Amino acid sequence: MTEKIDISLNVNGRNHDIRVEPRRTLADALRDDCGLTGTHLGCEHGVCGACTVLVDDEPVRSCLLFAVQARNAAVRTVEGLANGDSLHLLQQAFRDHHGLQCGFCTPGFLMLATRILEKTPDIEDGELREVLSSNLCRCTGYQNILKAVRAALGR
Repeated sequence: MTEKIDISLNVNGRNHDIRVEPRRTLADALRDDCGLTGTHLGCEHGVCGACTVLVDDEPVRSCLLFAVQARNAAVRTVEGLANGDSLHLLQQAFRDHHGLQCGFCTPGFLMLATRILEKTPDIEDGELREVLSSNLCRCTGYQNILKAVRAALGR
């Protein structure tokens, strides 16, 4: 059995002191050790994007990153978007523009879109499509996701 190590993860501005095997993924640590189940695991190969979180304000596939690699970094998950009962601008836009159906991919899209909103709010439509196409959705056909993100960028 692999020996566990103590690490501290700063997630959504809160420190989580956890004990993990060095090979434990950030996705598993967030869900199982920090109790933050909003990050979804889909393919576990970095293809679908359901597990996208922000690490130091950059989108990463948390299924491909070891938890120990996120030490000393600021991790943001979908749980950190809303302010109490008040939805984040993007969450409200996804709701208003029907940017979700089954909802499985939504946390990954929300985190990817958060990065866009914060870093490149004047993104061109073609580039927006390209960035969002890195995440997979099997239900919506993407049009309403695009509408939702564009609406949030317009606010």
